[in-house]
Amino acid sequence: MPHTPESVLKSLREKQYAPLYFLQGEEPYHIDLIADYIEENVLEESERGFNQIIMYGKDVDVSTVLNNAKRYPMMSERQVVIVREAQEVQDLNAKGGQQQMEAYVKNPMPSTILVFCYKYKTIDGRKPLSKLLDKFGVLVESKKMYDNQLPDWIAQYIKQKGFQIDDKAVQMLADYIGNNLKRLTNEIEKVLINFRQGDEEGEITPAVIQKYIGISKEYNVFELQKALAVRDVLKANRIIQYFEANQKANPIIPVIALLFTFFSKLLLVHQSSDKSERALAGVLKINPFFAKEYKIAAVNYPLPKVIANIHHLRMADQHAKGIDNSAGNDAQIMKELVFRLMH
Repeated sequence: MPHTPESVLKSLREKQYAPLYFLQGEEPYHIDLIADYIEENVLEESERGFNQIIMYGKDVDVSTVLNNAKRYPMMSERQVVIVREAQEVQDLNAKGGQQQMEAYVKNPMPSTILVFCYKYKTIDGRKPLSKLLDKFGVLVESKKMYDNQLPDWIAQYIKQKGFQIDDKAVQMLADYIGNNLKRLTNEIEKVLINFRQGDEEGEITPAVIQKYIGISKEYNVFELQKALAVRDVLKANRIIQYFEANQKANPIIPVIALLFTFFSKLLLVHQSSDKSERALAGVLKINPFFAKEYKIAAVNYPLPKVIANIHHLRMADQHAKGIDNSAGNDAQIMKELVFRLMH
């Protein structure tokens, strides 16, 4: 079974090193995190000049990588060889390249730490190489995080940094930024730096998120969702007018994506036999604090209307991407979408 990124990082921090790491998967964040840790911490700075090699997949073949891995370290206990963008090593999936890899994996150089960063995909698990990597090396699969896993991950990340954040602020980060972990951590770090420098006290609140990430307090996608939930036509139209005047800060595709998630969750509300806030929070994988909004929305949007709205959102997404677009520019698409959602 592949190792988890967390278990690998724990071993590395305890200075338990393996001769071969194969980091693969759709989520590049953990791949970079592990490779960066190895690059920055395994060797002393004085050892890196002769004993640390960073290469890129498009520039090398398997033979070049392994020849470097088979070298002895110079005046050091070990050497580090890291292959960035390893998915671009052209012969890695060819028969000859795989055979070379299989031979090395069975008998790796004990004084070398060889790291492959194989991003956005995984090697074929049916082939011998995958099984050998799992048996003799450290095979890590970095999977995309599901949206319902994000709030807990954000809260834990911020807690590890020594800060506290309230539930609503966590949800804002999850909804506004999404599951691109690199972008998410960059935005969180920006908030933490400013929060610390501003000598602000207590926990991070939605006001702090709005202040440092640049979300308008009144005119943002979260307020649009609330306005739709209670069918506040006037407020919804004010928000999309603001979006029209500030299109760079409010691109249409993420707005549609968040609203699609909202109405998809309303389907689950309608299907749930227990509509208490605690039960709905469990079904929707959200904090109970937000369940009331979904209960209100479910009353305002009967099941047939929810299904129709999901169709409207799919069509708007296609139009925004230039497919069968008869609605016009993004602002016109958004206006028509909000009208259809609420009427």
